[in-house]
Amino acid sequence: MAVMLYVRFLLSLRNVEDLLHERGIDVSHEAVRFWWHRFGPMLAAEIRKRRIEGMRSSRWRWQLDEMFVKINGERHYLWRAVDHEGELPESFVT
Repeated sequence: MAVMLYVRFLLSLRNVEDLLHERGIDVSHEAVRFWWHRFGPMLAAEIRKRRIEGMRSSRWRWQLDEMFVKINGERHYLWRAVDHEGELPESFVT
């Protein structure tokens, strides 16, 4: 749970410590950091595997819109990826 909170919601280690403390779980931020270093790579591999499997099995499609614009005399390259529903795919949102 602690690692999931840390990764999924982009919280700091101390924020995860506070959230768990509010739920009656007494854990230090150092323990959360240790768990992330120990279990993080396994969780990331599992998430990556599920994401790839989901993309292969679905009819998920996206397209890339791109153009060059001139701003203050400088040429800039702009692009945006859009899925079949007109939304930005999660992998492109930063």
